[in-house]
Amino acid sequence: MTGVGGFLNPEHLINTFGLIGVLVIVFAECGLLIGFFLPGDSLLFTAGLLAAGSVEGIHIAPLWVLLVSVPLAAIAGNLVGYWIGYRAGPAIFNKPDSRLFKAEYVEKAHGFFEKYGARTIVLARFVPIVRTFATVMAGASKMNFRLYAFYSVIGGILWGAGVTALGYWLGQVEWIKNNIELLAIGIVLVSVIPVAIELLRGRRRANRARTTADPA
Repeated sequence: MTGVGGFLNPEHLINTFGLIGVLVIVFAECGLLIGFFLPGDSLLFTAGLLAAGSVEGIHIAPLWVLLVSVPLAAIAGNLVGYWIGYRAGPAIFNKPDSRLFKAEYVEKAHGFFEKYGARTIVLARFVPIVRTFATVMAGASKMNFRLYAFYSVIGGILWGAGVTALGYWLGQVEWIKNNIELLAIGIVLVSVIPVAIELLRGRRRANRARTTADPA
């Protein structure tokens, strides 16, 4: 059952840890720096599929339970992430590169803030890595907490309930029922496209800056 992705395969995670495991992963990915590698999008989509009864032998919870509990876990994760950034931001972001922490992750999140402002808290929900580091950066930059909490609630509902509901509705399509693992891979690939685009743009800007600086 582990199939594609090994231990982090959504079906395996849900079958092993159930609803509590899903909520813990959502909380960690939305607020704890160590959660950036977790499969949030594909996990929620698969949870919706399983709630629709798309896979025999694996049950998670009724759809309404997921639509309430998942956004709450996401919002709680965001609030904790803000607190972490508020209390320990400088110490975290001045830390040198390690296996889990890369300066480029912070740069991606910073780029989103520069481009979208407070809306980043909503938009970042749908971008792996950025959704984890953006919450901590909001706290580290002392973003207005009420504004942050407002966007966190909106983002938590849109992402947590939206992706789960999409999985539930599509889970009743016969082809999708028979190709869940393939679909999970597709979700992961699509979700990292924004990150890849930002990386390419960043490299192009850096190359242009070096080219401009060379004649000088």
